[in-house]
Amino acid sequence: MTTRTIGIIMNGVTGRMGYRQHLVRSILAIRDDGGLLLPDGTRLQVEPILVGRNAAKLEEIATRHGLEHWTTDLDAALADPRWDVFADFAVTSARADALRKAIAAGKAIYTEKPTAETSAEAFELAGLAAAAGVPNGVVHDKLYLPGLRKLRRLIDSGFFGKVLSVRGEFGYWVFEGDWQTAQRPSWNYRKQDGGGIVVDMFPHWNYVLEQLFGRVESVYARAVTHIEERTDEQGSAYEATADDAAYGVFDLAGGITAQINSSWAVRVDRDELVEFQVDGTDGSAVAGLFGCRIQPRTATPKPVWNPDLKDERDYRGQWLEVPDNEEFGNGFRAQWEDFLRDLVAGRPHPYDLLSGARGVALAEAGLRSSAEGRRIDLPELALPTGAEPRLQADSADSADSAVGTEPTDKAARTETVGARA
Repeated sequence: MTTRTIGIIMNGVTGRMGYRQHLVRSILAIRDDGGLLLPDGTRLQVEPILVGRNAAKLEEIATRHGLEHWTTDLDAALADPRWDVFADFAVTSARADALRKAIAAGKAIYTEKPTAETSAEAFELAGLAAAAGVPNGVVHDKLYLPGLRKLRRLIDSGFFGKVLSVRGEFGYWVFEGDWQTAQRPSWNYRKQDGGGIVVDMFPHWNYVLEQLFGRVESVYARAVTHIEERTDEQGSAYEATADDAAYGVFDLAGGITAQINSSWAVRVDRDELVEFQVDGTDGSAVAGLFGCRIQPRTATPKPVWNPDLKDERDYRGQWLEVPDNEEFGNGFRAQWEDFLRDLVAGRPHPYDLLSGARGVALAEAGLRSSAEGRRIDLPELALPTGAEPRLQADSADSADSAVGTEPTDKAARTETVGARA
């Protein structure tokens, strides 16, 4: 069996998400399983180089996991032809500059969201990658959750009939940090450091809604800071300047209305930390991280409002659990594998920098809606036809690079910039 190797620059692996989900549970898991099996029977092995600012932490992680390569010099890594992919999991405020450098170096891009601090900058990055012919992907991990994959199965089967509405509840109580340590880093609650639940979660809600139900056409949102003072990692009190809760109404293409509450100041009274209820003419479903329950039209109860009598019905017991019917692995790894397969096959990854820009645009519009107290329309974001994506070292004879791309035709599309109506 032929084994090929692809080099991946992993920037920001000393952080919680970069280390746990992207390095350990994705790239190292693929490595330890002998690489990624491709459709032609070959295996694609992954070789990471760890990049960050703290040399001691990088060396410790590399030693712990038997990795040869690490550096604090991002420019040197980008200049090295051994590394085909640049993956970024560092702080959002530094992301755009790092992505520009990687695009200029001809590296394939795989990045966390949000892809930039403004929609204009995010759209610029998508345009730069398209013009350079650089393959790119943005983390859309929620789509790979078992619960949402079951929901997708229901949608594809036509279970709902006409989808009428979507209601989402996300969040949990994040401790203030005084008498119990906070579960999230303190920068999340400082606007000046890029914090806030809108900029964190609205990009997620954008791709979930548009991929499952339809494009987000407008948003009305209320972003608030419920907890105004918190305690940081050093035990010092600080002013929480970023929003810790957001309540949004989203109008989707096709006339679907979605409502999503996001909060780090709510106590959980649901089965999972995130749940989406979808109601349609022929049935309804409630999907979470792992589970998905359904109630078809033919099994829908007929309640009658009567506040004078206690209702003895077990409404929760009248729903059916959707079976797994397949084995679900780690969602971050699943998308990494899809991205790598698309990369070596020369296919555009469906969840790209343009999709990431739409997520940033929704967050921007949500904050503007909250500030102005009105609904904000979202124009379509599209790129003009440009160069086709390709790997920097396009060589079929090299064991250290993936297959290059084959040109395909694309229909010309209209360019629209920004989230303003």
